[in-house]
Amino acid sequence: MPAARRLLTTGLAALVAIGLAAGCSRAQESTTPASPAAAGPAAELRLGYFPNVTHAPALIGVAQNYFAEELGAGTKLTTQTFNAGPEEVNALLGGSLDAGFIGSSPAINAFAKSNGEAIRLIAGSTSAGAQLVTTPDITTPEQLKGKVIATPQAGNTQDVALKKWLKENGLEIGEGPDKVAVQNIDNPQTLALFKGGQVAGGWLPEPWSSRLVDAGARVLVDEKTLWPDGKFPTTVLIVRTQFLREHPETVEALLRGEQRAIEFATTNTAQAKTITNDSIKAITNSALAQPVLDRAFSELTFDNDPLAATFPQLAKDSVTAGATPTETNLSGFVDVTALNTVRQAAGKPPVDAAGLDKQG
Repeated sequence: MPAARRLLTTGLAALVAIGLAAGCSRAQESTTPASPAAAGPAAELRLGYFPNVTHAPALIGVAQNYFAEELGAGTKLTTQTFNAGPEEVNALLGGSLDAGFIGSSPAINAFAKSNGEAIRLIAGSTSAGAQLVTTPDITTPEQLKGKVIATPQAGNTQDVALKKWLKENGLEIGEGPDKVAVQNIDNPQTLALFKGGQVAGGWLPEPWSSRLVDAGARVLVDEKTLWPDGKFPTTVLIVRTQFLREHPETVEALLRGEQRAIEFATTNTAQAKTITNDSIKAITNSALAQPVLDRAFSELTFDNDPLAATFPQLAKDSVTAGATPTETNLSGFVDVTALNTVRQAAGKPPVDAAGLDKQG
């Protein structure tokens, strides 16, 4: 049986057995099978990402051939793009992707759905760059009552952030004049509906928050104001656990490519904007206006530190938002061994796994 099919079978069996109750102790679970021996560089790396400015390191890494160059001639790079995290999670758990740039909440959900087996968080990519933007007449949380607010997809990073914030502000989610209607809408459609007056705004990642601002919206909440030092993981890099165990050299090559892309994005900002915009246009057939592109980039920070210490809070937020029924046990979720090898070779300090690299 192919490796990917074995992984899918294991993940689905665990899902049927325990649902999403990933918060229980792994000490009570059956013993994990022995790790497969490393099999050398992979013949192919299947990589997922989004056509968003928040995924600029992925877009730049592909466009500038950083990933392909680091992988070498022996490993074929195959890419696939997604609109939101839950779709990409399905591809990873289904075995049709090996690694993916993805939001923090879907990364947690992928770990939970597979009972902590199928994926590992191996690096960060992008911090910040998400906002609740609304029509200018809305200046307080109370004024959201009776309004429709969009998020990209149920359970995605922005969907969790909005629902948590609404609950913290005493606002009930649902239909009716005293509730806030949260609708999951593809980002391009949200922009069109906002222009047509059919939604009052959205909690959106860049460049979509900037696109709505360009269309007349105002910022009601900048998510970075809700986090210490304004840092929270918007985009991270995860990999299938089996792929990581069998092809550690390939994973290191991927991380070297990402590091080159991040360095390019932070030291050649003008070129990085152009390459990112050209890539988005090639994928979506729509380029960003320069003011939108400039604003979007100004809201983001690119770094391969996954900000692991934020994930316990993010796991709690998923429960608050109703994305997961119980708080996910994140023991073993993070593996920054390859990342720190790459960083050390580049003369950079190691990143902290915040204890999430330990099995519980």
